[in-house]
Amino acid sequence: MASTWRSCLIAACSVVLSVAAPFASAQEFKIGVVNPDRLLRESTPARAALQKLEGEFSKRQKEMEDMGTRLKATAERFEKDAPVMTENDRARRQRELAELDREFQRKRRELSEDLNQRRNEEMQGLVERSNRIIRQIAEQEKYDLIVQEAVYFNPRIDITERVLRALNTAR
Repeated sequence: MASTWRSCLIAACSVVLSVAAPFASAQEFKIGVVNPDRLLRESTPARAALQKLEGEFSKRQKEMEDMGTRLKATAERFEKDAPVMTENDRARRQRELAELDREFQRKRRELSEDLNQRRNEEMQGLVERSNRIIRQIAEQEKYDLIVQEAVYFNPRIDITERVLRALNTAR
């Protein structure tokens, strides 16, 4: 039994060594790491895209804030007036309030969906530009591998700053 286990271990080690041997004799790999979150947070095009979205959606967001304020005031007025209202008036105002709330929730959902869709479109464009720049750097500086989102990496192989500079100066 021990000899079977030992022979399996020897066979496994020889397979690992035969696979790793060509890499050991090959020249060193040039590896880089890019932090995509930093690119989306710190780059000039990312900030410009967020400002563009803010300008594009600020009117609708203001309308939603105003509608929310009106809804809250209407609800408070209803709560205050409800004890002195007739049953019919109270039921009618409750229905109106519920309808206003449904309308508010619908518009808020629509705004959120539209904003998310536009944000995704803008970020997709930025990701594509970033990837083009990363490929250019890889080709120019002869990288064998560039990784995005690594669990751990040595800071000396982090090329995020170079990508940021290129992204900020690119048109």
